[in-house]
Amino acid sequence: MSHSTYNKQWAEAQSAIMDLLQQEIPTEPPKPERDRLAAFQLLATMYIKYIQIFRRLEQCYDQIVHPQKRRVLRHVLDGVIGRTLELKHEMVNLEFSEYHYFDDVLSDLKLTPNDVEIPIPKYFTNERLEALKEREKLLGQILSKLGPQDKETKKDEIPMTFDEAIRLVQINERARQGRLRAKFMREIRQQEERERMAQTRGAPTLDPDVAATRIQKVWKGFFQRRKTKKEREDEMIFVGMAPPPHPPNLKNTPQALSVKTEQERRVTQKMYENEYQQALVTIKDKLRETEGPDMKETMMDQIRQWFIECRDVTGKFPEYPDDDDGGSAAIFKQKDPAELEAELAGKEEGKGKKDKKGKKKDKKDKKEKKGKKGKKGKKGKGGDDEEEEEGWKLAPSSFVPAVNEGTDSFKGVWQTRDESENFSQKHDAELIKEEKRKEVEAEIRLQVDELMRAELKNLKAAVDRDKGKKKGKKSGKKKKKKKKSGKKGKKKKKEKDLTPDRTMESLYEELVMQGIIVRCQPFRLSDFEGEYSYLGTTLRQANIEPMPSLSDVRRLVTEFGILPLGSAAVHEKAPLTKSILLAGPRGTGKKMLVHAICNETGANLFDLTAANIAGKYPGKDGLKMLMHLIFKVGRALQPSLFFVGDCEKMFKKKIPKSDPTDPKRLKKELPKALKTIKAEDRLLLVGTTRCPFEGDMKPLVGCYNRIILIPRPDYASRHLLWRRIILKHNGVISNALDVSSLSKVTDGYTPGHMTTAVQQVLTDRRIQQLSKRPLQAVEFIAPLSRIDPIYKEEEEAFKAWYAKTPLGKKRAKAAQGDEEGADGGKGGKGKKGKKGGKKKGKKKKK
Repeated sequence: MSHSTYNKQWAEAQSAIMDLLQQEIPTEPPKPERDRLAAFQLLATMYIKYIQIFRRLEQCYDQIVHPQKRRVLRHVLDGVIGRTLELKHEMVNLEFSEYHYFDDVLSDLKLTPNDVEIPIPKYFTNERLEALKEREKLLGQILSKLGPQDKETKKDEIPMTFDEAIRLVQINERARQGRLRAKFMREIRQQEERERMAQTRGAPTLDPDVAATRIQKVWKGFFQRRKTKKEREDEMIFVGMAPPPHPPNLKNTPQALSVKTEQERRVTQKMYENEYQQALVTIKDKLRETEGPDMKETMMDQIRQWFIECRDVTGKFPEYPDDDDGGSAAIFKQKDPAELEAELAGKEEGKGKKDKKGKKKDKKDKKEKKGKKGKKGKKGKGGDDEEEEEGWKLAPSSFVPAVNEGTDSFKGVWQTRDESENFSQKHDAELIKEEKRKEVEAEIRLQVDELMRAELKNLKAAVDRDKGKKKGKKSGKKKKKKKKSGKKGKKKKKEKDLTPDRTMESLYEELVMQGIIVRCQPFRLSDFEGEYSYLGTTLRQANIEPMPSLSDVRRLVTEFGILPLGSAAVHEKAPLTKSILLAGPRGTGKKMLVHAICNETGANLFDLTAANIAGKYPGKDGLKMLMHLIFKVGRALQPSLFFVGDCEKMFKKKIPKSDPTDPKRLKKELPKALKTIKAEDRLLLVGTTRCPFEGDMKPLVGCYNRIILIPRPDYASRHLLWRRIILKHNGVISNALDVSSLSKVTDGYTPGHMTTAVQQVLTDRRIQQLSKRPLQAVEFIAPLSRIDPIYKEEEEAFKAWYAKTPLGKKRAKAAQGDEEGADGGKGGKGKKGKKGGKKKGKKKKK
């Protein structure tokens, strides 16, 4: 696409942001919403609109080459990402569930699920591409020192002598030659039989016209059948009932050309960015040379004129403002000299009183806070009715001001700017001059202030030397204040560094050699495929909690894991997610998601699985050193992801003595270390479990903030997965392959099971035979029959376990409250429903 297309798309996204900002920043404070469903509808609508804006802005930022536009776009894009995450957490707190269903909102807005698919910003890895390549190179060098590590157990080979091997080859070769000889002899006998039969029959006597008619009839029938078949196939492809054929030359397809153009634009971005950085330096130097002397003279003349005016009005020379107050810039505000002198004098007199007043104010503030706390406590105990009357309000946002600021800069600079002459979309020199002129002026003002302070000091010394001594005393007091601020900074305790003398490269190499930092497998989040759930809202309205789809899982991993971890600006202000638990049956793609998070964000992967760290860093001191190393290296090379496989073993009550891995080793240290993670630390703990119900619930939920339940795929997801997996393994989907029946029969099988079956069926030889013998659904039944599926009882066990988590319990209480509200109450919150349920239960018992 062209530059104008992306500029137009940016303008459309900004107009949509302006419409949302009217809702986000209302002129009057909004009334609290008492209906929980109406509140969710409001949140869901805003959330979907922000995702649409996010999709447009991400594409614009990835492809726009103008360096100054990209800075404004990045500011707005980070704000929109952060606001989307805030709305997601608001919905989680409102519905008491990580999964949400928007089918009714999508139908109202006339959108498809693909329109609200959350994209992963490409700048997460593109802007760190060189650093990631260097890190991968270093990792490869360290792993090459270790040599090949074959984790898989080798199969026992049957010993055989050289003579026996030759004998075996000879037997097979003689058998092959015998089969060929028999085949040739059979063909020769058949040919002789045909010749003998022809001689007995005699030569055929057929009229040439009749023969030609027969040939024409056969050819026309064959030609028409082939034409009809082709038309039928084209129609099926057009209506979406059959996949399009693979083009013979993939390089000349529109998709390939589009990808090539996008890559070329990214190269242009880097080139223009380098030119922009050079222009920043050259234009500033040029401004300093050309306009600097004039600026200096005018400033000095203005300041001297101010000296004279103050002398005429007050009878004495003024005090020169300090650098902390802005220096001479504070002089030229819209104030009279007398007012300015009075303000400066008032500041000097009030310096001594500030300390006393400050102490009194602190005491008052503490009293007020205590009073407020007491009131809140009373409301929490007996004021449930008052809280319910307040209703739900949208929490204040940390990202709306950033979005608003970026929108204002777009309005003021880029919306009405004429760029007809800037066809190549290079940087705008006039904008750079406006910015750098302020910087040059600030630098020159510092020089002028030093000169004019010396000049004022000489003038005062000539008129009155006593005033100069007072000024010296005042300046001494200011220095003492600076010392006090330094003492406050020393009170903060710092953690002990157990490796102060070692470089980061050596620590990184040690963790790689120990196998704790591992290389990510090349998975992307797009490889985790699944269909959208279209019945979620309908089932919830019928008081049935639906199982999430694989598309919902992908969305949650993006929101809780990838988006905060990929951007430092988003991670600092967004609701903090320190840890994620991926719970689901075997083969559902839990480890694949862990590797996808690392690849999409460029994060380091620390494998803290019990089997991996067994025997490494033994003892208490060794454990402290391990935790110190992973968090020190993780913070230095952030973003970083800590992976714990089979994490439920860490919180089991009893562990068999035969287990040598000691899974409880990190039980105390890991939760403690998680508490030290701050908003600026892009660190994430991800645990995977296939048996979460075997672990103790309280410590498990205390360690992991967010729980993502991964189900077995439903029919729609299975239908999509079979088609994608077969095509991925060089298979061909034809009308002979009944994918619908295959999807129906394979209920309970996970994506991992499907991939295993496809790999066993689509061997190299079978792929070569596809043109003559197309694939059939029956071929996949035999390999699947050797795999145990995920039965419904196991899925129900996961649902029952999730219902016992804190969020699951809140969800159940909220559902009870809604049912009671529908019967005749006001309807609404979990607390009220809880009380009502207790009273009814007591009456029944009586």
